[in-house]
Amino acid sequence: MPANHSRVASGDPRACWVEAPGRAGLRPVALAAPGPGEVRVRALHSGISRGTELLVFRGEVPESEHERMRAPFQEGGFPAPVKYGYASVGVVEQGPPQLLGRAVFCLHPHQSHYVVPATAVHPLPDELPPARAVLAANMETAVNALWDASPRLGDRIAVVGAGVVGLLVAWLAGRMPGCAVQVVDTNPERRSIAERLGVGFATPEAAAPDTDLVVHASGSAEGLATALGLAAFEATVLEMSWYGRRAVAVPLGEAFHARRLTLRSSQVGQVATAQRSRWSHGRRMGLALSLLCDPALDVLLTDTAPFNELPAVLARLAAGSAHTLCHRIDYP
Repeated sequence: MPANHSRVASGDPRACWVEAPGRAGLRPVALAAPGPGEVRVRALHSGISRGTELLVFRGEVPESEHERMRAPFQEGGFPAPVKYGYASVGVVEQGPPQLLGRAVFCLHPHQSHYVVPATAVHPLPDELPPARAVLAANMETAVNALWDASPRLGDRIAVVGAGVVGLLVAWLAGRMPGCAVQVVDTNPERRSIAERLGVGFATPEAAAPDTDLVVHASGSAEGLATALGLAAFEATVLEMSWYGRRAVAVPLGEAFHARRLTLRSSQVGQVATAQRSRWSHGRRMGLALSLLCDPALDVLLTDTAPFNELPAVLARLAAGSAHTLCHRIDYP
């Protein structure tokens, strides 16, 4: 099917597909009527993940991770063609009475209408605007990271990488009593955003050393080196970045062993070990949605575009966009 599907009528169900690495297009969707226990959702907004989703767009998912990296309701396979994404907000048009007309979040690819099990949608709190709810998957990732990191009251915490997830981690950590939080990034434009979220900011050269906990979310080898350099004796560096096919040099020489540092990974696919026996994915998502009720987080929604421009937006973001944090897609 050709990449350009602009002739599809705007009112017909459509979905965005990565047609080939570096190229996306809109395809028509044939939807069946919802059956028992299912809902039909009309999308209002969706959000683009600048980390994982752009790796998918560029065709950089390693073959060893093709199965583990499948998103809920994904169609096709890596590298392409594939329908991918996981930050959709919509309104239930058909389904059980308790959900009818409710605004919901769903881990669904970019698509104008879809039918899913009712258990797959999460009703938004009344105080949460649908436009901000596209941050739900990012917030869930940030929550899980802090569960993995286990910060303590009074900790000095550095978050290296001022993307959406890094800023959400810093915002959450900054609400813990006594914690001093600094966001570290090479982009000075991030300073005002960090300060509006109530946390400090520093460039790598000016960052305070000897921190009790470092969270790395820059997606770069340079950022990881900075994170290791900021960690105090016997501190933990939590690695949140996922690099796809890229090999990353990790500086484990110099003082890494003498300072007895711990380098550990965090990934949202599994509930953090310490919480897993009591928290389901649904309960964790409910927490993430409740935390998004703070209007201060609107500062993370930097860009918007209509759904029919999504293929061009993906290409532009993949080429690099220093200003953009969360790019929201709006549906007609």
